Amino acid sequence: MATVSETETDAYDELLTRIERITNVGNAAGVLRWDQEVVMPEGGTPARAKQLSTLSALGHELLTDERTGELLEALEDTELDGEKKAVVREIRRRYDRATSVPQDLVEEISETTANAHPTWVEAKEEDDFSIFEPTLEKLVDLQKEYANHIDPDADPYEVLFADYEPYLDLETAERVLERLRDELVPLLEAIDDSEADVETDAFAGTFDDDDQEALARDVLDSLGYDWDRGRLDTAPHPFSTGTQFDARVTTRFDENDLLGSITSTIHEFGHANYTLGLPDEGYGTPLGEARDLTVHESQSRLWENHVGRSRPFWEHFLPIARERFPELEDVSPEAAYEAANQVYDDNLIRVEADELTYHLHIVVRFEIERDLISGDLEVSDVPEAWNDKYEEYLGVRPETDTEGCLQDIHWSHGSFGYFPTYSLGSVLAAQLYAAAEDDLRELDDRVREGDFADLNGWLREEIHAHGKRYTTPDLVEEATGEAYTADYFLEYAKHKYGDLYDLENY
Repeated sequence: MATVSETETDAYDELLTRIERITNVGNAAGVLRWDQEVVMPEGGTPARAKQLSTLSALGHELLTDERTGELLEALEDTELDGEKKAVVREIRRRYDRATSVPQDLVEEISETTANAHPTWVEAKEEDDFSIFEPTLEKLVDLQKEYANHIDPDADPYEVLFADYEPYLDLETAERVLERLRDELVPLLEAIDDSEADVETDAFAGTFDDDDQEALARDVLDSLGYDWDRGRLDTAPHPFSTGTQFDARVTTRFDENDLLGSITSTIHEFGHANYTLGLPDEGYGTPLGEARDLTVHESQSRLWENHVGRSRPFWEHFLPIARERFPELEDVSPEAAYEAANQVYDDNLIRVEADELTYHLHIVVRFEIERDLISGDLEVSDVPEAWNDKYEEYLGVRPETDTEGCLQDIHWSHGSFGYFPTYSLGSVLAAQLYAAAEDDLRELDDRVREGDFADLNGWLREEIHAHGKRYTTPDLVEEATGEAYTADYFLEYAKHKYGDLYDLENY
C-alpha cells in the first residue's frame, strides 16, 4: 500500500480546516434557530431571517469554493486510513450535492423557512390553514427546485429523503413502513377487541407547569443529562439541538398531561445524549457529527420507549414523581406502566400517540409529502387529504386544522423527507436495545435501580463514538452483528402488547 505523501497530508489537513469553518457557521445558525423558537421576541423575525440567510450563504460559499473541490480531487485516489477515508467520503457527498444547487436558491430557502416559522405558529394558533398555505406552496416549489438541481433524473422525493438518511434508500423506507402498517393494523384490531382491564387514568388530574418543569429536570437528572453542556427550555414543538459541547433540550407542558411532558422530555434527552456522546476531538468534522436521522431517532425512541415506557423504569421513577406530585401516592408502578403504554387509536396528535399507532401517523405524513413533491396533490388540498387519511388509517377525523395538518413544525422548516426516519429509527431502537440486552445482561435490573450508566456506556461505545465513520448499514452491523431489520421491533411490539392486553395469539 502506498504511503500518504507530505503533499497529501497537507491536502487533508487543509480540507479539515475548511470543513471545521463550514461546520462552525452551521452551528452558529443552529443557535440562532434555537433562539428563534425559544426566546426571541416575536418582532425579531425579519432580521433573524436575514441573519440565517447570510450564514446559510456563507456556509454554502465555503463548501462549494473551488478550493474545496481541488482538495477533494487531490485526495480521491489516496490510500487514507479508515477514519480519514470516511471524512473525505462525507465531505465529498456534501460537496457534490451543494455544488449542484445555486447559491441564490440556498439563500431563498433559508430566508423562506425562517419567515415560515412565525406564519406556521400564527396559522396553528388561529386554526386556519389558509394563513400558512401560500408559504407551504412556496416551500414545496423550492424543494422541488432544489431536488431537480441535485439530480434531475431521480424521484425528487428520494433526493429530499437522502438529505436526512443518505445510506438507507427510499425503497427500504417504503418497505419498512408497509411492513409496519401491514403487521401493526391486525395487532391494533386485536387490542381493540381485547377485554383486558388496562389502567388509563393513573395520571389523570391537573398538574402545575412549574412543578412539571421541576419533574422534567428530575427525569434528566435521573438519566444522567450533563447540565454543564446542556439546558432545558420550553417550545411549542419539543426539540433538541446543539453540539457535543452544548446540546440543549426543549419540552412542553400541558396541565392536563403530566405523562406527555415526561415522555417528550425523555425523547429529547435521547437526542441530546447522542449529541453529547459524540467525540470531543471530532468536533467540526464528520467524525464528531451524528450519523443522520435514522440513528438519531433510534436514540430518542430507545430512551423514550424501551426505557421510559418500561415496567422497571416506573418502579424506579414513580417514587420520584410522587415527591413532586403527592396526588400520585395511590398510583402503583404497574398502573403507571399500563397508563404509559395504553393504546388508543382515536388520538389525532402524533407527538401524543401511543407506541403502535404512532407509525400510522408517520404513514399519513409520508404519503402526503410524497404526493406533494410529485405534484399528485395540490397544497390547497392538504387539509382534506390529511383528514381522509386519518379517517382511513386511524378511524378518526380531525375537526380543526390545528389538530390536523398544522400540528407539526417540520414543513415550516422546509423538512420534506424527514418523517420516515421516525419509524426507521424506532425499528433500529428495538434492534439496538436487543443487542445491548444480550451484551449487558440483567438490563432490567439496572433500569429498576436507576442505573443507566452501563446502557449509556454501551451506546457511547457502539454508536456515539463513531460519529459518521460508518454508513448507517455498516454502523448497525458493527453494533448488532446483523443487517438492519424490522424483526426486532415487531417481535418486541407483539410480545409487549400481547402481554399487556392478554392477547392469545401474540
